Amino acid sequence: MRSHQPVMPAEVMEYLAVHPAGVYLDSTLGLGGHAERLLEQLPEARVIGLDRDPESLEMARERLARFGERIRFLHGRFSDLPALLDASGVEQLDGALADLGVSYYQLTEGERGFSYQQDFPLDMRMDRSSGRTAEEIVNLDAERDISEIIYSLGEERRARRVARSIVRARPIHSTKQLAEAIGGSARTWIHPVVQRTFMALRMAVNEELEELGAWLEAAPKRVRPGGRLVTIAFHSLEDRMVKQSFQKLAREGRAVILTKKVVRPSDEEQARNPASRSSKLRSAQML
Repeated sequence: MRSHQPVMPAEVMEYLAVHPAGVYLDSTLGLGGHAERLLEQLPEARVIGLDRDPESLEMARERLARFGERIRFLHGRFSDLPALLDASGVEQLDGALADLGVSYYQLTEGERGFSYQQDFPLDMRMDRSSGRTAEEIVNLDAERDISEIIYSLGEERRARRVARSIVRARPIHSTKQLAEAIGGSARTWIHPVVQRTFMALRMAVNEELEELGAWLEAAPKRVRPGGRLVTIAFHSLEDRMVKQSFQKLAREGRAVILTKKVVRPSDEEQARNPASRSSKLRSAQML
């Protein structure tokens, strides 16, 4: 099993584990780090592990095999959640977790095309069985559409200049080619503008904000009164969506917000696991 450190595991347990024999949904199973912690610390609990990446799901299945029938594995997107739970006979949950962003495996497997640290085909799909690739977007979309993706999802103020450089460099087939094309607008391709552009394309390819909106709509309807919602966001747009959704639930009298201030990883965790540095945890309890 590949090295994997779940983000804020103790904090997730504190906010999520409200019932020792509860049914919990890990909506972003990844390599199974948070699910493993739940199953180990709550011996009577059951976990439903959802992930849209079949490769990550298979590795999690191997990692968590010792828990037997206490964990059920589901393949699909957030927008598939209601149908998947119905098909599994699950009406209510004691808690639902969404650890947003890209998994360790996806980032470190160069062939997935998420990182510019290695030269691989431009894919960026979390589920490689369907959907458009990043290669299709950068080669086929209009310059203004690429600019909008980079500006709105990457929050990059030089989006127009970057999009222009990308279009001029077509055809682009690999991560290195894309990084070099972007680098033409930033003088050096090892630059935050490259990071933000890659992130924006990944979010567009996987429709991440749309899928998060689907989760924020579906999950509260499935969590029983007293149960909890927990999210970990790494991107300001995602965190803002979660914050606004939880505030809406509170105004409607459907939930109480448990994290009046966003929860951040400890200094010790940030030193041990640099990937956790930008993470923000929020939680709400259903009424």
